[in-house]
Amino acid sequence: MTMRLNLEFDWQKGKVGTRQSDVGGFFDYDSVIHYEFIPEGQTVNKELYLEILKRLRDAIRRKRPEKWATNDWFLLHDNAPPHRALIVKKYLARHCVNTLEHPPYSPDLAPADFYPFPRLKMKLKGRRFVDSDEVIENAMKQLKDLSKNGFQECFEQLYERWKKCVDAGGKYFEGQ
Repeated sequence: MTMRLNLEFDWQKGKVGTRQSDVGGFFDYDSVIHYEFIPEGQTVNKELYLEILKRLRDAIRRKRPEKWATNDWFLLHDNAPPHRALIVKKYLARHCVNTLEHPPYSPDLAPADFYPFPRLKMKLKGRRFVDSDEVIENAMKQLKDLSKNGFQECFEQLYERWKKCVDAGGKYFEGQ
């Protein structure tokens, strides 16, 4: 697997009592690059996603200046409607952001589903929080504590899963 800066994006919902809090994150081979907690009631639409991508580019510039300088990174995001929106595609093209297209109906190729989010959920499971701020504080701490080795293993698993997807002709293969 290449040592390029690979970014993966995904959303997860966390419950606070009866309320839900969404978190979105981008990570690479070493750590989380950027994450955002979506305000309660806010829908992740194409306009919000575009603003998040702008903040992501700034985070890459600050946290991975060597990759920023050479544009040696690419983005993997799934086929959610905001990711496919024309304004998002135009923005990515205008800023020469290389994307790795996610095959349709391939949830088994979402690295967030097999590394950071399961660990985040495991650490926060069964705990009671007073409010959304406490959830965010605890989730941020857990995200920062994820190991570099874990992120590397995550992308090694992604490589193996991509190979399985190719071998399966793009069909769903999880659990096989």
